[in-house]
Amino acid sequence: MGGEPQVGDEGTGTAMGVSGDGRGVARPRWSHPSEGLRLFLAGATLRTAWKVAAVVGTVLSAVNQGSVITDGDATPVTWVRVGVNYLVPFLVSSVGFLSACRDQGQGT
Repeated sequence: MGGEPQVGDEGTGTAMGVSGDGRGVARPRWSHPSEGLRLFLAGATLRTAWKVAAVVGTVLSAVNQGSVITDGDATPVTWVRVGVNYLVPFLVSSVGFLSACRDQGQGT
């Protein structure tokens, strides 16, 4: 095995990938949109997507809402916008993760 990425058994529903530190990690496979949604709702994207959302959301919030917050003029709408600044990168990162895990062999 030696750290090389390996494809999992066809019946397992997972494929092996390589994490950032070189360890082999199981990647879920899916072929139908409902399976992708199930994986998302089960938290399959959480491990990677929260990191992206934390960094990108913080930068977006600082750029777009920073002066309003630091001036003390934040309203509930401001905080909704901050939440969206974190939500959108989380969703985009999740879609990217799931796209990379999609089983293209099914013809879908």
